[in-house]
Amino acid sequence: MIITIASGKGGTGKTTFAVNLAYALAQREQQRPVASQKPIRLLDCDVEEPNDHLFVHPTFTEEQSVTALKPVLNANRCDGCGKCAEACHYNALAVVKGKLIIFNDLCHSCGVCAYVCPRQALTEKPVEIGTVQAAPQNKPFYFAHGLLNVGEALAPNVVNAVKKHSDPQAINIIDASPGTACPVVAAVGGADVALLVTEPTPFGLNDLKLAVGLTLKLGVPTGIVVNRSDGKDELIEDYAKEVGLPIAGRIPFRRDYAETYSGGDILVDNFPDLRENLLAIFDHLATARPPVPILEPFAIASGTLQPFSKGNAEGHQEITVISGKGGTGKTTVTACLARLADNKVLADNDVDAADLHLLLAPSVRESHDFVGGTKATIIPDKCIGCGLCASACHFAAIVEDKSQPKRKARLYRVEPMACEGCGLCPRVCPVGAIHSEDNVTGQWFVSSSAYGPMAHARLGIAEENSGRLVTQVRTCANGLADDLRHDLILGDGPPGTGCPVIAAVTGTDLVLIVTEPTVSGVHDLSRVLGLTKYFGVPATIMINKSDLNAEQARRIEVLAEEHHAPVIAKIPFDRTVNDALMAGKIVVDYAQCPAGDAIKDGWEKLQAILAKRKN
Repeated sequence: MIITIASGKGGTGKTTFAVNLAYALAQREQQRPVASQKPIRLLDCDVEEPNDHLFVHPTFTEEQSVTALKPVLNANRCDGCGKCAEACHYNALAVVKGKLIIFNDLCHSCGVCAYVCPRQALTEKPVEIGTVQAAPQNKPFYFAHGLLNVGEALAPNVVNAVKKHSDPQAINIIDASPGTACPVVAAVGGADVALLVTEPTPFGLNDLKLAVGLTLKLGVPTGIVVNRSDGKDELIEDYAKEVGLPIAGRIPFRRDYAETYSGGDILVDNFPDLRENLLAIFDHLATARPPVPILEPFAIASGTLQPFSKGNAEGHQEITVISGKGGTGKTTVTACLARLADNKVLADNDVDAADLHLLLAPSVRESHDFVGGTKATIIPDKCIGCGLCASACHFAAIVEDKSQPKRKARLYRVEPMACEGCGLCPRVCPVGAIHSEDNVTGQWFVSSSAYGPMAHARLGIAEENSGRLVTQVRTCANGLADDLRHDLILGDGPPGTGCPVIAAVTGTDLVLIVTEPTVSGVHDLSRVLGLTKYFGVPATIMINKSDLNAEQARRIEVLAEEHHAPVIAKIPFDRTVNDALMAGKIVVDYAQCPAGDAIKDGWEKLQAILAKRKN
């Protein structure tokens, strides 16, 4: 059995659930006769920010390098014709003053550039993009995880390498990354069951809808687990009934769970009631596979909208709010800053799990389709079965089609969920049997809100090129800031360290990292600080739930000092924040509270830093 634990957004408790379920099952199996015991395997496929090892404490005895083919330039052969850059769908190549520049952190290893080069100036060579580590002797279960190198974009390659450690004789628990983009598609594909961990908030519901669309689109039976349940889960219950999915279980909202987690301890060892709860969820796996529900579109506002107000700034600065892991309060903080800042343009760069609109309630003025690549289709009547397209495809997206057994020549077809839309196969086909057309993978919007103009987007479920869509949102926001003469762009970035984050932070003036004092928060902060250093972007830090664990908070401050990233706010654990989210309100508007006061103080310090950088 393969059970994939996923979530539409980070911070819902996905990793906590996966790790503790593995422990609960393994401990129960150990109590059974040896002959009837089932092995348990925990595979951490959240390769941008793997956290499971922080709780498992494995001793790794196996390590495997994960590589991808990337272009290498022979400058003596290149004449700067630019055909490779024109063919690249990922903006990974550019010709400047007759010289080719390769941006390896944007490269998706599709091979198009090497194929189209008329002078054979580009060759493909394997480059390490990550590693997979395994601990076969770990007790009480086999453990493996993957780690994508900072600055790399090809997370699915590492995910697939981790999944090779699954055992058909075992109960395999896969901890997927949050969101709905390509790493999650790789983690969910082929699973027997998907359990989606959510929380009963508007954010949780919004992102649950995206995750449900993904798992059902992949044809995987799905159940919902409500974490931080307070017994009033109507928000999730009503949706589950509407789409025909069962709630597989509930985990109560308890601070002692959060405190135990923050120190890296195993919850089921400390709370027997939780162990029994998790085992009951597994023993009565409640899943279903109803039709894929339709997402509500962003409707264009009717009537006449007031023109955007203009400022008088001579230029603008850009702040991007990010987090090493999801669920740290990044969007909550961004919304508060949107309320506190003047003369700014807003950008929601978290395109595959956008939430900022839930708090800012923008009115959509413009809607635009986003073309994220091409869609390839093989025309059966033209296909001669040569197989050149299948052998050339770097993503194993072209497979033999055996649906017509009487056909003399072999027939091939394109697997839509595996296709990256790179455009190589139509170029390779010798008889023109592959039709290629623009693939609309999402939409981007220009909106107005009570807090200023806003650029935002929605990536299609299970679609590729989230990094390019982030770039489109940022380009739109920069255009608005220039036209309206606003002096600030405030962006809500994606979590993690992969392709969307790279697109969100590259070239920004300042990064604000929202983290929390837990073992996973510290680990992921270290990773994201490495990312900002890699791209040369200065960083500041806010510690959310700062009083949850004093030891981990001190570790954050040490990390901050080492990376010259000032801590500008310590936001205390405050139930008012959750109350505000449930009401769909911005914290600093909802009520005067310790968390809101800390964010206001942080904004004052952030303004001082921006002013200093401007001068």
